[in-house]
Amino acid sequence: MDNWRERLMLFFKGMAMGGADVVPGVSGGTIAFITGIYDELITSLKAFDIKALQLLRHGELLPLWKKVNGNFLAVLFSGILISIVSLAKFIIFALENYPIQIWSFFFGLIVISAILVLREVRRWNWLVPVVVFLGIIVAYLITSMAPKSTPDNLFFVFASGMVAICAMILPGISGSFILLILGKYESIIRAIQERDFVTLVVFAGGCATGLLSFVRLLSVILNKYRNLTIAILSGFMIGSLNKVWPWKLALTFRLNRHGEQVPLMERSVMPAEYLRVTGEDPRLFEALLFAALGIFLVVIIEKIAHQNNSVSRNG
Repeated sequence: MDNWRERLMLFFKGMAMGGADVVPGVSGGTIAFITGIYDELITSLKAFDIKALQLLRHGELLPLWKKVNGNFLAVLFSGILISIVSLAKFIIFALENYPIQIWSFFFGLIVISAILVLREVRRWNWLVPVVVFLGIIVAYLITSMAPKSTPDNLFFVFASGMVAICAMILPGISGSFILLILGKYESIIRAIQERDFVTLVVFAGGCATGLLSFVRLLSVILNKYRNLTIAILSGFMIGSLNKVWPWKLALTFRLNRHGEQVPLMERSVMPAEYLRVTGEDPRLFEALLFAALGIFLVVIIEKIAHQNNSVSRNG
């Protein structure tokens, strides 16, 4: 990052990752992958090792900053945090008031992202489609699980952070949906809105612990089995489309923190069945328009990222 334009672009990529991480069904890791920063993110996070702790202990902050690619991480995570804090209310409002349009947008986003990620497979053999199919099955099963009733103590908040952040860093697996399954999504969103710093610090501690532990394993897998890893990640994305399908019928309900009845388990249906059962307009044209917008946005982001990466290499 030699100039302010690169920093600004990285900041916006972080904001896109943060916005994605707020929504159950969408992964910030997907945004990192399609914008071309995924490998650098994994490498930078992996740099937090024993040597980094030794540098910190001896007060060698500048060497530590350079070792962990501090400029990159600071700009990126600033974008992520600002996005999560600023977009949390807006995204929840949009999902409550314009669900078909918003879920259609994310559907288009994930479809094109899966295609772009699969394009990164450099060497095809019979294992690649098998692994893609395996990823689809795993993601579908995860996104079909019902949210659970879980403890409210801080230890479970910490554990939830550890599990959710591992999902957030993987393209196709939504950390927010993992929180929903664990019964902690609403409480974390509420903690963000109400500035509950105790809950947020404990959750962040769990995230940091899980991330720094998991990223090493992920780095090894990417280095040794890159093609198959990319294949299963694209499968994760395709399998997660079940969660973001715009037309759903509620099977069971739960009470939210306002005492309102909201869907717990849902079944994906075609627009015609949605109209027949609910009597509500499926807004098919708007859904197609927003899905196309999601596809267009990802293509533009990918092209800009590709151009920037080419300029950086040539420069």
